[in-house]
Amino acid sequence: MKRIAHVNSPKDLELFIDFPHELHKENPNYVPELFIAQRDMLSPKKHPFYEHSEVKLFLAYDGDKIVGRVAAIDNRNHNAFTGRKDGFFGFFDTVNDQEVVDLLIGQAAAWVKEKGADNLIGPVNLSTNDTVGLLIEGYDRPPMAMMPYNPPYYVPLLENTGLVKKTDLLAYEINVNEANDKSVRMIEALEGRLKRSGITIRKINLKDFKNEVVKIREIYNSAWDKNLGFVPMTEKEFDYLANDLKLVLDPNFCLVAEKDNKLVGFVLGIPDINQIQIKIKKGRLLPTGIFKLLFGKKNITRIRVLTLGVIEGYRKMGIEACLYGHIIKNTYGTKVTGGECSWMLEGNYLMNHAIEQINGKLYKRYRLLEKAI
Repeated sequence: MKRIAHVNSPKDLELFIDFPHELHKENPNYVPELFIAQRDMLSPKKHPFYEHSEVKLFLAYDGDKIVGRVAAIDNRNHNAFTGRKDGFFGFFDTVNDQEVVDLLIGQAAAWVKEKGADNLIGPVNLSTNDTVGLLIEGYDRPPMAMMPYNPPYYVPLLENTGLVKKTDLLAYEINVNEANDKSVRMIEALEGRLKRSGITIRKINLKDFKNEVVKIREIYNSAWDKNLGFVPMTEKEFDYLANDLKLVLDPNFCLVAEKDNKLVGFVLGIPDINQIQIKIKKGRLLPTGIFKLLFGKKNITRIRVLTLGVIEGYRKMGIEACLYGHIIKNTYGTKVTGGECSWMLEGNYLMNHAIEQINGKLYKRYRLLEKAI
């Protein structure tokens, strides 16, 4: 008999985190999340998301065997900011069984409805500032850092529960040897024009990281305020993310645009740590995973450009092209052969066109689903 159980203990949480590893162990493109990072993310005492919102974790059983998992998410900051009554589901994994999926999505929908939601959206882990989307195209390659992965059978199973497309999120691949170097060749002219307006481009200063984070947070929370589903991050949430990213940051790929000591734009690229994580069994750093992580970093060959933002009033001045140009230029003479720009809203025609202009190729597509409840 199939049934749903709440995650109520540290042992349950460990089972929740480990379930995808067993489920996808034969899939060569599956990348296990680091256990310690997932445990902290799903622990109210560890992650600042829980200061304003609530999450309930569920496991699906067939007899004594775990066959699925889901998180139901009441993101109160989202609803306060947007004026909507949305609930979310995330951390979704399942065997290929419609009955199991019906139980999981039904349980998530019932829980968020009790919290006042009239709409269910997902997959979202925990918010749109985290890992988002259901992979619907591009199953032949592993995901890049902080991007999701799922097998194709998830798509019809979720659609059969009544979930429909809300929007698609795009991932573009750029190979250094194929990239249009026009933006690199134009850097000098672009920077000259920007300097005449008092704007300079520089690398992030890791020695002044705390102050840099404060400035970047202001841009992040203003540059995307009109994007679908975006909710500003709290100070503690942004600091939490920044401290995690600091462990892998390379200043060559984290650049800012500055005017009068005020940041007006930034781009963040991070090494594709998934090239290492894919080799770390069950995401456990001990006993050997930590060494794979420490010694493998120098051999990473791809980066993921995960965010680029320019505040209103400074857009279409060439800052975006200049930041992208520096990212490409800074790969020259390194082991980096290319990377990914993701995720981009399918309706963000300006940015998508800019990526296509430097020979970025759309190679993965993710979907955000929704249904009324």
